[in-house]
Amino acid sequence: MTSTFDDLLSAGRDDAVALSAPGRRPLTHGQLRALVTDTRAGLARLGVGRGDRVAIVLDNGPEMAASFLAVASTAASAPLNPAYRAEEFEFYLTDLRARLLIVAQGSKSAAVDVARRLAIPIADLVVAPDAPAGQFTLEPREADRRFEAPARAGPAEADDTAMVLHTSGTTSRPKIVPLSVANLAASAAHIRTTLRFTPSDIGLNIMPLFHIHGLVAGVLAPVSAGSQVFCTPGFHALRFFGWMEEARPTWYTAVPTMHQAILARARTHADVIARHPLRFLRSSSSSMPPQVIRDLEATFGAPLIEAYGMTEAAHQMASNPLPPAVRKPGTVGMAAGPEMAIMGADGRLLGPGEVGEIVIRGPNVTAGYESNAAANAEAFQGGWFRTGDEGVADDEGYLRITGRLKEIINRGGEKISPREVDEILMDHPAVAQVVCFGMPHPKLGEEVAAVVVLRDGHAATEHELQGFVSQHAADFKVPRKILFMDEIPKGATGKLQRIGLAARLGLAS
Repeated sequence: MTSTFDDLLSAGRDDAVALSAPGRRPLTHGQLRALVTDTRAGLARLGVGRGDRVAIVLDNGPEMAASFLAVASTAASAPLNPAYRAEEFEFYLTDLRARLLIVAQGSKSAAVDVARRLAIPIADLVVAPDAPAGQFTLEPREADRRFEAPARAGPAEADDTAMVLHTSGTTSRPKIVPLSVANLAASAAHIRTTLRFTPSDIGLNIMPLFHIHGLVAGVLAPVSAGSQVFCTPGFHALRFFGWMEEARPTWYTAVPTMHQAILARARTHADVIARHPLRFLRSSSSSMPPQVIRDLEATFGAPLIEAYGMTEAAHQMASNPLPPAVRKPGTVGMAAGPEMAIMGADGRLLGPGEVGEIVIRGPNVTAGYESNAAANAEAFQGGWFRTGDEGVADDEGYLRITGRLKEIINRGGEKISPREVDEILMDHPAVAQVVCFGMPHPKLGEEVAAVVVLRDGHAATEHELQGFVSQHAADFKVPRKILFMDEIPKGATGKLQRIGLAARLGLAS
């Protein structure tokens, strides 16, 4: 059983590679553990100990991965999107009650000015010339500043908060999600078990490292299995196959929009794929069209493992299994760690084939939102956490998500799952990507709208696609407006965001 964060990092052999990066010398597991110990001492000198909030504003790469692991070993790491504007940094740094801000040496991030205005100490992350990937030291930006010793020093223990993230805040004020060492340890163990990580595995990380998917599935789970993570500067479809050549990965994890961009370029890189066969591909954070799953598996000659996760569960909740067990495209698999059920509107647990809200409970689930009694009263019911997702389980326990409850389109009382219309449109030979969403209507409340990306060399009209949907679904599900774009609008993590999309595209007036 994991009692400290250090226990999570104890599996790797001292001489085995833990972190690597393009053009860099690798960092071994032994060096990573030494870095964690040194960073803990460095944070103590900066007045930071167990439970203290440390905001991290760094670009993707091995230092971001290593700083998360090192900070979480003694304090509450709070990774923030480096693309935030000043007012966003002010909100998050204030809401977190941050005790320290970590930025790259010389960083001119808006976070620096905000931290100064809020009197939050700043530490520069310094990387020595020719340092191995992820190796760093912390130096106070104000060298003459004096710090008091932390109230609680030493390794973070099971009940200590190791990471603090905010919900996306798409429809309301973002909520603070504290995740304990025990939560992260449980989720990492669930992912290790599902994907059967071994020390010989190499993960190619292209996920942003301010997001739970990248931090836990992309870094913590494989490192805690003693394997290697190749840390890229972030997703870049044109550079993916070059990184694949250098890293020689056995797997990678991504969101569907990233997989689709990789797939679009895969035909011209068949030689790279053949030289470096993958054990599996993993997809999470939003649904993957079954058509794309088939194309990816045929292209890479490896199974695509679709999983289901969210911040409040320290990422993974369900997953399709590796072969030879059955994978069911269109589902996110079976419970993969926490207990999972379908709950009716009356709080009753439903049986196979009945549609309701997906609920979970288990050691990876947060104990509750911070300082938000109203949100906790709504989210936790009878010991279950309500995910806000609608779904249905079959007789074997495979879960199909039918939609986000807040994303369900209500057209004059008719409830429409946008995912259902997505999958119909994806069967059209000219359609490469699609996202359906609700568009305001003065009388009906909402209508279905869609953004479509066409395949290279193919053409289609709005009328043609509307006719195609009408052949496969009731008239009220046919999109009344279809916009053709070069790419699907996405959020900061590459995830599709249906809520608010009509307003972003000028369709809400």
